[in-house]
Amino acid sequence: MKKKWSKPKWVSLLFISLSLSLQLSQSMPTDQDIEEFATSRTFRGEASDMPEVHCSRERSKAAWKVIEEYLMPYVEKERYQIPRLCRLHPDNDLYRDQEQHKVRIDVYEWQCGYCKKRFYEEKFLDKHFDNRHHNLLNVSHSRCLADVCGALHCDVAMGAAPHKTKCNPAAAARNKHMCEGLADSCFPINQGPSANRLHEFFLRQFCDALTCSGQRKPFSQGRRKKRMSISYIVISVLTLMLLLLYYTYLYIYRSGIKRGTQELKRVSLTQSERKKKPS
Repeated sequence: MKKKWSKPKWVSLLFISLSLSLQLSQSMPTDQDIEEFATSRTFRGEASDMPEVHCSRERSKAAWKVIEEYLMPYVEKERYQIPRLCRLHPDNDLYRDQEQHKVRIDVYEWQCGYCKKRFYEEKFLDKHFDNRHHNLLNVSHSRCLADVCGALHCDVAMGAAPHKTKCNPAAAARNKHMCEGLADSCFPINQGPSANRLHEFFLRQFCDALTCSGQRKPFSQGRRKKRMSISYIVISVLTLMLLLLYYTYLYIYRSGIKRGTQELKRVSLTQSERKKKPS
């Protein structure tokens, strides 16, 4: 005859199984961790076939942010085309193509434009690019944009505090020389009035502050906001019109209900007064 398990034994076994499953679920890696581990292992296996890249992605992004906010709006206003030989040209940015293949779907959702895989943080997408799409970097023709960070004040754009560190006159002189070289190659003064104006603007905006005197501030010419697109203006106007129509309808609807209630009260009072009159 088979022994029957008593109720306390069943309860204890259930409790043990639940605790074990909880511990296993906590120790299991997430899908993103598995992806990063797999891609890292793949990259290590294929690293011997790829040229090694020594270029900071973060500082390259900071340099491009400075170019986009403090230079390009003025270049676009002048309708000037930056020459291909200029190091600030988008084609010379090693990571530009990968950055353009970043798709931000939501606050915590990023997508790879190459293979459509999704990540909940941008840093994981950057690792994915380094591991799975490293072969798409144009190492032979593109250059590291982070190398010109000294001329573009990337530390200021990244939120660093350069005034807390002692200024090195030799480093400041090198950065200023590089900055003036960028002005000469990107905006040659013999290329017309627009190039001449932009050359002078570049010197004032970036190069003048590359000294240890502290008299000049970087980005002294400020930033110019880009014009709002026509589609944005149209959408804004339509949204305002819809809101106006909605609140107008709401006002009319509530006014109608109020009037109807008052009319019913008046009718009911009239009928009650008639009933009270002697026959």
